[in-house]
Amino acid sequence: MTFSIVARSADGRSAGVAVASKFLAVGSAVPAARYGVGAIATQAFANTLYKRNGLALLAEGRSADETVAALLGRDEGRESRQVGVVDAVGRAATWTGTECMDWAGGVTGDGYAIQGNILTGAEVVTAMEQAWLVGASRPLPERMLGALAAGDRAGGDQRGRQSAALLVVADSGGYTPGDDLACDLRVDDHGDPVTELARLLDLHHGYFDAPAEDQLLALEGELAAEVARLLTAVGHDDLDSWAGVENYELRVRPGRIDTFVLERLREAAEAAVPR
Repeated sequence: MTFSIVARSADGRSAGVAVASKFLAVGSAVPAARYGVGAIATQAFANTLYKRNGLALLAEGRSADETVAALLGRDEGRESRQVGVVDAVGRAATWTGTECMDWAGGVTGDGYAIQGNILTGAEVVTAMEQAWLVGASRPLPERMLGALAAGDRAGGDQRGRQSAALLVVADSGGYTPGDDLACDLRVDDHGDPVTELARLLDLHHGYFDAPAEDQLLALEGELAAEVARLLTAVGHDDLDSWAGVENYELRVRPGRIDTFVLERLREAAEAAVPR
């Protein structure tokens, strides 16, 4: 009832899972990942303990194959499980039990495991793999989401669409320094969840990506005067306070303004003008 890709970036700096299903809130059940350890998707008649136990096995230094073997070896319900694992060095494994509902199966390659069950056919997994392979130049979140979208276009879950999720861990972390969680986006109940997930990823970049150096402008002269006028229009005395209220605090740099934040501030000031 689910299709997923578990993957690691070629440079080893990030790993994660992208998943979609005709199942409520699939992101709460299927994916797990830890930077420097690996990533896991547990699905079909999912044993969610595979997430905790699988990451523990990977942290001990087990390979993806060894981790899957250990998880299955202690699970009497193994034939109804489907699981994909990628370890810290990019070795991948996938398992589809004989009791998983057709179509069910998976493929692996260097740095990725793709699997699905109750699919319209094998073409879903094939399309996902092809999209993954041709997307090598893309950042990991976009590359995994591209594979997920390809599977969705190829037919996806034969029962229809309901939810999707994207989980990424990275050495750069996310909101809090030292936390490996770079991206944890979930569409829990939606008619077109993969498309909606792509929209959320765009929003995520806007709120949480660090600004590029060439996109930072010095707050001086005419620009400083403009920003002051804009802040007055939106009812704030300084850029930090406005950015904090609007959730752009990770994009603020002392004495400079990100072009993305500047455009959002201009839009906010325009919207504040009485009509």
